[in-house]
Amino acid sequence: MPRKTSPLLPATESLLTEFGDRLRLARLRRKLTAAQVAERAGMVPMTLRNLERGNTGVTLGACLAVMQVLGVEQDLNLLLKDDPFGRQLQDATLIPRKPISRNSRSKRTPSSAPSESPSLKSEETDTESDWARDDFLSAGSLASLLQEGEDTGKKPPKRTKK
Repeated sequence: MPRKTSPLLPATESLLTEFGDRLRLARLRRKLTAAQVAERAGMVPMTLRNLERGNTGVTLGACLAVMQVLGVEQDLNLLLKDDPFGRQLQDATLIPRKPISRNSRSKRTPSSAPSESPSLKSEETDTESDWARDDFLSAGSLASLLQEGEDTGKKPPKRTKK
């Protein structure tokens, strides 16, 4: 029973088909028959046919054997010779970034802060100070509110935001 291969995305399958087409064209340019290449590569003609059709079940070793017969095995060195995406990932980890804390955002100097309109900057500071002034209750003030409610037998008055 043949082993199952991993499923490939359609775009990747088309790459494999295009590669098989290029191998077939390279064979035809050299005026070699499929039987000659298969024999020299040490495979049955069916394997070569599958390779030229882009079948996903053909091994890399079989592919390299055909490339060797065609004299293009050094092209394998071109794969991943340049890896721009991998380099970007690697370089991104080399430059450590300092996390920006909430306090350091408010302490920025105008020259280091990104350009903001003055109205946005004042709204941000007002919002933070409103929160600190209106919504924050200390443990002592909470205890005094609870005691007031117990003394009068009534619930403490609800705080309304201004």
